[in-house]
Amino acid sequence: MNILVIEDDEKIGSFVARGLQQEGHRVEWVKNGHDGFASARQAGHDAIVVDLMLPGRDGMGVIRQLREERISTPILVLSARSSVDDRVAGLSAGADDYLTKPFSFAELVARLQALVRRTSAPSTSPVTRLAYADLSLDLLTRRATRGDHRIDLQAKEFALLEYLLRNPERVLSKTMILSRVWDYTFDPQTNVVDVLVSRLRTKVDRGFDIKLIHTIRGVGYVLRNG
Repeated sequence: MNILVIEDDEKIGSFVARGLQQEGHRVEWVKNGHDGFASARQAGHDAIVVDLMLPGRDGMGVIRQLREERISTPILVLSARSSVDDRVAGLSAGADDYLTKPFSFAELVARLQALVRRTSAPSTSPVTRLAYADLSLDLLTRRATRGDHRIDLQAKEFALLEYLLRNPERVLSKTMILSRVWDYTFDPQTNVVDVLVSRLRTKVDRGFDIKLIHTIRGVGYVLRNG
């Protein structure tokens, strides 16, 4: 799973993020409501874990605004507020589940897995092919094509193209790409993302009049038709 954690407490946030990563999940951890809301709007997360008492913008406001914008990503509230009224308020705001602190990490993981299973659209077979415009990627054979042109990809290029194809027309920041492709939860202060995007763009767009991979200056990158 690709999970967004919005938690300002360093100890709890680090514990949750590290634990989920050790379970094999990808994690983006942000520490205030404003950044959490922005990340939840842009990224293709499978689930969101959010505290209610956040600096900048409280968790309840984040949840309400996401639901008002029809963002349906499953949300689990993780909060020290344990009264019935608090739980009712969180669920009424649009959260899908509510877990109080202190909590069992095993229960947190189980609840997240249950949320994703419950909210995933039923499918008779797994997705094995991604496509956008005339660009396609076969996840089983790892073969990429644009039109009739075969594209040979290295491992990181494949991972980046898969991420872009799973989020067409969504702007993906460098931080999101670092988290998804390299599993970094910090900025290594290098231009690895720029270099990788440049390599992939050359393979995907060279020789075609319509460009698909675009740079949004100061924000990130997007897969868009023209």
